[in-house]
Amino acid sequence: IRDRVRGCRLGAVGIHEGRNVWRHDNHRSGGIIGGMGHAPVIVVVEPFGGSSRRQNPQLPHIFWDDLGLTRADGIFESLLVHEGRACNVERHVERFLAGAKKLDLPELGRDAVLKATGEAVAGWVDECGDELVDGKLVWTFTRGRASTGIPSVWMTVTDVPAGNAKLREKGVKVKLCEKGITLHPEKAPWIASGAKSLGYSATMAALRAAKAEGMDDVIWVDGDRVLEGATSTVISIKGKKVRTPPSGTDVLAGTTQQAVFETLTAAGYACKEKELSVDKLKEADGVWLVSSVRGAVPVRSLDGEKLNRNTPDDVARLLAEAMFS
Repeated sequence: IRDRVRGCRLGAVGIHEGRNVWRHDNHRSGGIIGGMGHAPVIVVVEPFGGSSRRQNPQLPHIFWDDLGLTRADGIFESLLVHEGRACNVERHVERFLAGAKKLDLPELGRDAVLKATGEAVAGWVDECGDELVDGKLVWTFTRGRASTGIPSVWMTVTDVPAGNAKLREKGVKVKLCEKGITLHPEKAPWIASGAKSLGYSATMAALRAAKAEGMDDVIWVDGDRVLEGATSTVISIKGKKVRTPPSGTDVLAGTTQQAVFETLTAAGYACKEKELSVDKLKEADGVWLVSSVRGAVPVRSLDGEKLNRNTPDDVARLLAEAMFS
């Protein structure tokens, strides 16, 4: 590898706990890659056998004909790295492997996923040095190259998006968006409902439309029926009752929502999956969007109509506890 790649001087490959580790010479003195606070950590996984290696973040590792790029044919998971560990990892592994099975991708195996996750998190801790910096860990599994049929699997850890803490504190203004399609798996059994697919173009378009109208986020609806957030699960709280729309064809099972329900149930709340209408959201004491990396964000308004903010004082603390579980 040449010392200079795209104008960025790279240190030599070193061995760290048996792994190849790329160093960015400027990082320790505050240098950045691509405008980010810390250099990304990338671990590439061999889908047949489960071996893994560190990837230089300044060099490409995905081919032009990868079906994850050309057809969005694949799955992913996003996890929070907090205090040197991946949060809620078992629920993510379960959903990740189940999604791979739904898409007829090769079986990676739980041990291979956890091993590579450990390597990625260890690399992030090493990259951040003495700092305890939260990171965003993403697992990606695609159909791979059209020319070879070999799947692609990799993991990345990057800085948590700026502004997440502010959103948790101040909340978000939400636009209600029609999903525009109702899935009927009994008529189309090939639909991989329940898999966290790479196909997010409609979601990103809805988020752009919301932001163009001065709003921050989106909740998908089917008529008056509440489905889910653009990248989150919807939770409503009224008194000691906590509700979320049932997961299934139209709603992805939420790993953070499951952790929230476990935590709130232990604290005496009655948690249940139940159909929610838009009117029910407006009647609730509080509405939250929960997701792995951003955490629990209160919804302040729906289509410009302000919502109640009357949840018990312990709710924010319990939601934060669930986020770091």
